[in-house]
Parts: sequence; C-alpha cells; structure tokens
Amino acid sequence: MAGEAGEGVARARALAVLRIRSTALAVALLPAALAVVLLVGGATGRIVGETSDILRWLVVAGALLVLLLAGGVAAVVVRARPAVSPTVAVTEKAAPDLYRMVRDLAVRLQVPVPSAIELTPDCDSWLEDRTHGTRRKAPPQAPALVIGSPFMWWMRVAELRALLAPVVAGTGPAADPDIAAARRFVRGLDAAVGVATAAYEPSFTVWIRRPAYGFLGWVAKMLLRGCRVHAAEMERAVAGAASERAQAVDYGLRIVAQEQVGLAYAGWDRLLTRVALPAWRMGRWPSRLDAGVVAALTELSRRDRLAEGFESRLGERPACDLLEEPGTVDEAASLLAARLFHGGPPRQGPDWSPVAWDTYPEEVVDRIWRSDAARLITVLDEVHEPAEALGSRRVSVPTGAAAGLHGTPDQPGRATLARVLDRLSAGGSEELAARITRHVAREEAAREETTREEAAAQAAVDGAFAPVYHLLPPRTGRELLTDHVTAMVCCAAVDTAGAAPGLDWLDGPALLVGGVRRGDLSWPVLRLVENGDAAPLRSWLTAVGVRPEKPIRLV
Repeated sequence: MAGEAGEGVARARALAVLRIRSTALAVALLPAALAVVLLVGGATGRIVGETSDILRWLVVAGALLVLLLAGGVAAVVVRARPAVSPTVAVTEKAAPDLYRMVRDLAVRLQVPVPSAIELTPDCDSWLEDRTHGTRRKAPPQAPALVIGSPFMWWMRVAELRALLAPVVAGTGPAADPDIAAARRFVRGLDAAVGVATAAYEPSFTVWIRRPAYGFLGWVAKMLLRGCRVHAAEMERAVAGAASERAQAVDYGLRIVAQEQVGLAYAGWDRLLTRVALPAWRMGRWPSRLDAGVVAALTELSRRDRLAEGFESRLGERPACDLLEEPGTVDEAASLLAARLFHGGPPRQGPDWSPVAWDTYPEEVVDRIWRSDAARLITVLDEVHEPAEALGSRRVSVPTGAAAGLHGTPDQPGRATLARVLDRLSAGGSEELAARITRHVAREEAAREETTREEAAAQAAVDGAFAPVYHLLPPRTGRELLTDHVTAMVCCAAVDTAGAAPGLDWLDGPALLVGGVRRGDLSWPVLRLVENGDAAPLRSWLTAVGVRPEKPIRLV
C-alpha cells in the first residue's frame, strides 16, 4: 500500500521518542531499586553495620522523594490538557454532504474516518487530536478534521475534496499505537510546560508553587529537547506517507487546488487587514467574512492579470453548499476570527454587534470618518494655535466663529476642514500626532480592559483562550495623523460635495464621488502632513467641489 515506507520511518522515530520516555522512567526508578537492594541486604544480614544503616535510610528517603517528584511530573504530563485550536464545530446534521464526502475519501484511502469536522478562520487544514487527558478506558478515537473556513467559500467541491485527501490520509498513521503514544507523550510534555509557566502568574500562593512548578518545567523542557529531533522527523515522515497515499485520489486536481490556497490566503489577509480590522476597532464585526473572501477574490481577478480565469470558477458548485446553513456557520466563524485576531468579546453585545456588508459603508466607514474627525478637532482644541493660523482661519470661517474658539468641538465654524489645513500648514504636525496617539492609546486600553474582564469570565466556563494574534503592528503617530486628516477630508466631501462612503473589497473604506471610487487622495494628504504643503490638497478639493470652510457633522 502507498505510504507504508513513510509510516515505517515514522514508527521508528516514534519508538525513539518512547525510548526517551522509558529512559526517564528508569532514571526515576533507579533510586528505588537501590533502596530495595539495601533493604533486602539488611534484612538478610548481608549488608550490616552502623554506617550501612544510615546509608540505607538515606537512600530510602531519597528514593521516596524521587518517586514523589516523578509521580507528580507524570500525573501532570498525563492529565494536562494541551492547547487546542479555537474552532467552530460542525455536526453531521449541519453538514451531511460534507461528512459524506470525507467518509468517502477515508474509504478510498483505506484509513479511519475523522471523528469530527470543525472549521477555523484560517487558510489551512489539519488533523487535531482531542483525546489527551481523557479517561484511559475510553475507546480509541480518530483525530478531528479542521478545515479553514475561507476554503469552504472560495473553493469548489472537487477542489476541496482534492485538497483534503492528504489531510484525511493522515488518520492512518495516527491510528498506529506507537505513533499515537509518542504524540501523546510530546503533547503532554508541551502541556506540562504550559502549566509550569502559568504558575508564575501573580497570586498569593506563587511562592509556594514556584519551586514545584519550576522543577516540573525543567524536567518537561529537558525531555522535550531530547524528543525534538525525533518528533519532528516523525511528523515529517507522517506527512510524507499521507501525501504518498493520497496520490491515488484526484492528484491532478490537487495541483489546481494548491494554487487556490495561495490565492485564498492573499484575499483572506487583505480582507482581514483592510476591511475587518477597521470595523473591529469600531466595535462592529462583519458577520459574513467568508462570503467577503469570494467578493474580494472576484475583485482581484478583475484587477490582477495573474488572477485571470479564476472568476469563471464561480459557476461551479462552491464547497459551502455542503453546509445546510452556510450563513450561520459563516457568522460563527466571523465572530471567532474577531476574537482571534482582535481580541473581541466572545459574544455579541451593545458595544460589539454584527454588521452586514450592505450596511458596512454607513455603519462602519462613515462612523470611522466621523469619529476620527471628532478626535482631530478635540486635539486641535487642546493645542495652542500659532497666530498665523488664527489669522488665516478667521478669514475663512463664518462671522462669530472666532468668538467661540474654545467652545465644543461640534460647534458650527469649529469643525471645519479649513481649520485643519491652516493648522498643518503652519507646522506642528508632530505635536498633533503625539496627542492623537495618546488619545487612541487611552481608548484602546479601555476597550482591552473591558474585553479582558469578559474573556476572564468566559474562561471560567469554557477554559483558557489563545492569546490574540495581532494582524498589524500598532500604527505610528504619523500614520494616525494621516488617517485622521483623510477622515476629515472625506467627511467634508460627504457633507459639502455629495460624496458617499463606500467599501472596496481589497482596500477597505473608500470615498465615492459620483458613484466612482477616488483613489487619488493619499498623496495630497501625505504632502500636507509630512511637508505642510496644502496646495495639492486644495487643488484636489476644488476639483471634487468640496467647500473646506463649511462645518462638518461629527456624529
């Protein structure tokens, strides 16, 4: 059978891992064996004398201590639960066609059927064992099949089948007793290291737990270092065996499917960073992220010559048709993505609500622009404006606005684009950027504290959750100031020139003028922020018909 050679190599590496486990057990039992020899020798009269008695009881005490420590380490390794990937469970009732397809794959590959199917908001698929820490008498269970949710929406049924073939083939080596035992041992050691690390978190018992957990961590790390090479080679051999076994199923189509994997990853990354992340920062989470991948990649196929021909695939049956209620599954995966990549609350609430794609421009884009514009005006109220800026601004604002210089930010005449242009033309962009950075940091810290409290309460019920994987590094002060000035310009365009907020699937929030996206705003704004030159931006405003002296709506 194909793949047997690779499984043999994997089994040999697994036995090497198990030999390390046996060696560790032998080392732990060695003092006890020596103590037994001394006790038997004393009982039979072969080892006598006052020195022998002292040595005997010292060895017995040391053996008991070693057995106690070894038993504690072994108990933690066996019972600790390793970290599992956050997923959305898909029952057979919710996706009978998907389960049938996976079952047929397993039969053709002559491997065990995965015990469950789950989705994850990532562009990858793998097998995950969920049996570690369960009762020993429980019957053996095949690993669960985890599928990247973007694949379900972008790939066609035949492509998904070809892509999953080598993954499902991995259940064959997973059923081997030696490989399964080696994997359990390595996962247990990894979980033990996690338990030892958690013991250093601040608490009133930390000084009591630290020595014991320090020893646990030292032993687990030492054994992991000894197993590292063998475990890595074992997994490499398992992957090779699964790939070789899967060559008999849709091998030609798998090459095409692999091309779709790269394209799906590019679209998913662009959608998360450019479209979803701005909404998450506003306390809204797009509820159809996976459907958005299709729209983003369709848009990419129209723009990128390398993607030509991919749009024609959309006429074939998508893999999401294998789900009974794809919209419900997409919503659950979208909420999990927000929790994973932004640290959002585990469930929706007043400050964390879903948003549909058709309402995204009004409920997200417009709110982002208004919020950033209001923050920029607030910062302008905090700083001391140079006399030149005050003089030029008084020419452009309505009569009486200067008298209300220190009024509320949304007072008529205060929230004007002209005031921003004059202030940045006079210099001081570094101070504005620093103040905006502090404002944003305070707001984000408050949101993170609220989310942390909710997550801690949820962890008491569901267990600990993986740390947040930040999609982008924190924005610099210059980037924040640029974003705020751009938001101010967009608000003025919407309020005075009949423009409208829009959504670009690849670039996120967009300004629509006459129903057409204007993508030429970035350079004039950068010129103003970095060089204090407002001439290019004023020319742009004149061409679009924006009146900078008119007040804008901030809420």
